[in-house]
Amino acid sequence: MSNATMTNWRDYDAPLLSPILQSALNSFVTGGFHGTSIRQLAGEAGLSVPGLYHHFASKHAILAEIDRLAMEDLWQRSVAALADGGQEPVARFDRLIECLLLFHAHQSDLAFIAFSEIRSLQGQHRDAHIAARDRQQKLLDEVVEECVADGSFTTEFPRDASRAITTICTGVSQWYRAGGELDPAGVAERYGEICAHAAGLPVR
Repeated sequence: MSNATMTNWRDYDAPLLSPILQSALNSFVTGGFHGTSIRQLAGEAGLSVPGLYHHFASKHAILAEIDRLAMEDLWQRSVAALADGGQEPVARFDRLIECLLLFHAHQSDLAFIAFSEIRSLQGQHRDAHIAARDRQQKLLDEVVEECVADGSFTTEFPRDASRAITTICTGVSQWYRAGGELDPAGVAERYGEICAHAAGLPVR
């Protein structure tokens, strides 16, 4: 069952990917999509090449499914975070940013591949990723605009601030490693403050 069906958007105990997809993700992180052969993917999954093809029609189909699950999980968590508590704009902002930061820390490999291998997605799968990315960005754009409208944030450039904040959050997947100075909750707390100040929130 996908984490996206869970009521607790902070919960990452259940794996999102099947064992086949998880082993493929590990291979893509290590060697990149184009640097990983279908034979390597099969071997890492403990399958023959025909056995892997029984589950997925191509290496591209594996990448596309990993990407789809990542974007859908992030979306479901984000929607749940926005609904989970007070509906004051700044409270919604705080929860959405916490959600984004937790996702990119807990799912750093998944988020990194979903971001870095957009170039490898083709046709309808690339279009679907871009649509999902734009839908996700619109959530944050709207919340930042609400915070500016009610005076919580002072930025004169809410749309630019929103995109800068997205870059901060997605960038976590490029540097976060378990066992470092901060755990995911620590990342969410520290970088959540940075994101709020980037939008013009006075020091709290």
